[in-house]
Formats: sequence, C-alpha cells, structure tokens
Amino acid sequence: MSGRLVAGIDSSTQSCKVVVRDAESGVLVRDGRAGHPEGTEVDPRAWEDALGQAVAAAGGLADVAAVSVGGQQHGLVCLDADGAVVRPALLWNDTRSADAAAALVDELGAAAWADGTGTVPVASITVSKLRWLAEHEPESARRTAAVCLPHDWLTWRLTGSTDLADLVTDRSDASGTGYFDARTGQYRRDLLAHAFGRDDVVLPRVLDPAGAIQGPGFLLAAGAGDNAAAALGLDAGDDVVVSLGTSGVVSARTRVQPADPSGTIAGFADATGAFLPLVVTLNAARVLDAAARLLRVDHSELSRLALAAPPGADGLVLVPYLEGERTPNLPEATGAVHGLTLATARPEHLARAAVEGMLSGQRVGIDALRTAGATVDAVRLIGGAARSQAVRRIAPTVFGVPVLVPAPGEYVADGAARQAAWALHGGTEPPAWPAAAAPQRHEGDETPGLADRFRDAAGRWLPR
Repeated sequence: MSGRLVAGIDSSTQSCKVVVRDAESGVLVRDGRAGHPEGTEVDPRAWEDALGQAVAAAGGLADVAAVSVGGQQHGLVCLDADGAVVRPALLWNDTRSADAAAALVDELGAAAWADGTGTVPVASITVSKLRWLAEHEPESARRTAAVCLPHDWLTWRLTGSTDLADLVTDRSDASGTGYFDARTGQYRRDLLAHAFGRDDVVLPRVLDPAGAIQGPGFLLAAGAGDNAAAALGLDAGDDVVVSLGTSGVVSARTRVQPADPSGTIAGFADATGAFLPLVVTLNAARVLDAAARLLRVDHSELSRLALAAPPGADGLVLVPYLEGERTPNLPEATGAVHGLTLATARPEHLARAAVEGMLSGQRVGIDALRTAGATVDAVRLIGGAARSQAVRRIAPTVFGVPVLVPAPGEYVADGAARQAAWALHGGTEPPAWPAAAAPQRHEGDETPGLADRFRDAAGRWLPR
C-alpha cells in the first residue's frame, strides 16, 4: 500500500457508512457505520451525528488525505442566514409535495421541464418540495437563505465553515434538483423562482468531477449523488445497473442527456462528466420485507418459498405500489394482488409473486432505457435485496437477460472513496482500482407472458 488513504462516505436514507481505502490500490483498510432515524423528514443534525459515529467506528480521519461524501438525492435542506437548519429536511420519499409537482408540470408543461433540466418534476424532486414549502410553510420559506442537498450539507459541515458561500456540490446531485441544467452546468434560477417565488437564495457552487476544496487537514472532493457514486464504485461503465435498496433504481451511463417528457426517465448527470439517465421506483427491497412480515418468515425462508413456486406463480401477480409510487407517478397508489385462487392461495405463490412483482417494477425501467437507446445485453444487480437467492435466480426470468451480481459491497461509499482518490491524484479519469472478485452470472429464460401479466395487473398506469 502507498500509505496515503482516502475516505468515502455514504449517507443514505437508512444509515451512514464510511470506508477508508488506500488511494493507490483501492484496498480496504477499515470501515464503520451508524444508523439514521426513520421517517420521510429528518433533522440533518441526525446525519451529522451518525457521520461522527461512523467515522469514529472507522478509526477516524486523522491519517486520511481526501474525503468524499455520497448521499441520498433530492432531500431539501434549508438554511437561514446564519447557517442554521430552518426545518427538518424533506427526504426524497416524502410524497406530500405530489400536488406541488403536478402543479409545476401543469404550469410550464412536461416538455419544458424535460428540455430544461432533463427531469419532469415528481414528488421526490427538490423543486417540488420548494413549491410545497412556499405554499404550506411560508415563514420557513421566508427564513430560507440557502438551499442544499444532504451531501452538500454534510460536506459543508466537514469544512467547519459557517459561511453559506462555502457550500459546494457536484453535477450529479445538482441534476436531481429540478433547477439545474447539466448540459450547460448552470442553475436554472428562473425555474427556481417559478417554484419558490424568489431566486435570491444561495445555491451550492458546482465543482468539477475531480474538483475539491480544502477541509480541516484533508481535501474534500465534490461528492456525488448516491446513484452516481455507486456507478463509480462498481466501475460500471455503460452497463445497465439495477439497484434494489429502499428504492429501485435502473440506470446506464450515456454521453447525451435524454429529455423524456413522459417523466419515466430522469436525465441526471453522473460523477465523471457524462450523464446517468435512470428510472426510480419507490418500492423495492421493502416489498420483500412486507411479504416476509405477512408470511411470518425471515428473508431466507421467503427466498426458499419463492423458489418452490413455478415461474409466474400460476398467474398470481403482486403489483408492489405499497408506498405510493414514483414510476409510474402514483403517489397515492396502493398495492394489489391479482389472480388469487384456491390453487394460488399458498405461501410459496405469494412469496414468488412478491419477488416477481418487485422485479417487474424494475423491468419497466429496463424497457424504458432500452427504448431510449441503451444496450441491454446483461444487467448488474446490486443492493440489499440482491443478497436474496430468489431475487438472483428469478431476475433473469423477469428481465429477459443474464444478471451479473458483484460481490456484496458498500458501492456508494466505495465510489465516494474513488472520487476522493481522483481529487487527490488529479487527471482526466478516476483511478482504476481492481475489482475484488468477478461477479456471479445468473441466466435463465424469460417466462412467457410474465411481463404482460404484470402490465395487465397494473392496468392503465403502465404504458404499453
């Protein structure tokens, strides 16, 4: 090892993870983690507390040369003129801003938003939350002097600064706000003003992909949104990646930003200077949590049950919109079970339907990216739910292509660490770190009619 170390931080919805790696080889030296509070609105200071705990568990940062923060996207952090938090942050999965999003689309048109920012507003997008704040909490809106995202705020706190002018971000996270044009690298303050009623708030300065600022004894890299950081951690290149965590995310790197007025594809930026169009569902791993709870089994037994049922579960279909949905945009939707008969009223069939339903929601995203020009020869499958044998083995029958499962890892934190090393070394490309192990390959034939049955069960909400 070189002796120079870098740290990558993943401040996700559920927890904070810190990895410390050798800057030259990428070898893991130590790590730590701490939990985040539940809920769809959280005091950002809880993230800072968790970061402190995770850093301590990872042995501290005293010997670290560069740090980068990857974070959950879209969360609205409002600061007053003194840098104090105005109100708890509204997270990406807080759907109270759904009506605000719909109004923004009605007022300007979906095409104007897609052409201007690559994204049509939905409840999760920051600009929708700003409209909600202006309408429902005008005093909080009046006090707001700066608007930033979770990774921006944590990076700022790591600097020790209280000056709002020191807030920084990167293209990938800024591209998920709904008021940033990643093609030009400029904020769309006209869209901010339209949503929020004013454009005089401080917005974080957007650093270059390998950019950095000086922290207390170490460099602070630009950071990244969680999906862009995960792509760096995986060294995914142009491959399609399906991530099954709290949310489901289907993404693939492109050189051109798509503009999808249907809102299915969000045209975000990646952490290297390219673009990362993606399709996001609110419902992923927690669909399996719900099925396991309903069947009163653990996840291992849920997997065994699912694999004991035939492909297609003899026609039993679970539409997994258990917490509303983002794709399709149905914030008030609920889940549904179709095809329940005496023959399918079995634990095995329900377990299989839960796995297939969760994966079918992601298949919608894969098909959308394919239609937009992405090459889908295989899919990289990551996230907590990818640890399930049932998910690994059933995914090829739902996706219709082979599935590659990398070794389990903290891909967001690893990607942030790789970005920190890039900032430390400079150059035009992030450092090439060897993969720990070759991914497992899972193959299977697509089950005839499975995609059609899911679309029929989801009804008019899914495009045909």
